[in-house]
Amino acid sequence: MIACLERMERLLEEPTLLDTTVRAEGGVSFRRGVGVSEAPRGTLFHDYDVDANGITTGVTMIIATGHNSLAMNATLLQAARTFVHGTDIREGALNRLEAGLRAYDPCLSCSTHAMGEMPLALVVKDASGRAVAALRRG
Repeated sequence: MIACLERMERLLEEPTLLDTTVRAEGGVSFRRGVGVSEAPRGTLFHDYDVDANGITTGVTMIIATGHNSLAMNATLLQAARTFVHGTDIREGALNRLEAGLRAYDPCLSCSTHAMGEMPLALVVKDASGRAVAALRRG
């Protein structure tokens, strides 16, 4: 760590660091690039294609929300089976559902809300799809 800090100090003291005449040019090295990176919500896979001029011609991304959805749905189902019995929704159901969502995807836009303040709606439907009970927050 000390070596890194010392190297950073030397780089920051380099007189050409802020020189306005410094210019970097790049060309197309490869027409396809694939990457994998870890994000707060899980693994992000990305695949890019470019033409001879470096213009992006195709992008494929698999974000964690997509490959976490099966586990997220299973977690929500388990919470529903614990907290919902017929039309009776037990106290704490919305908090448990919120915790289940946040466990798999803390980056959902709703995660900016403080715990327990995320707008949620739990709607219980009968076999015909008619709402028979509901609990809402926010």
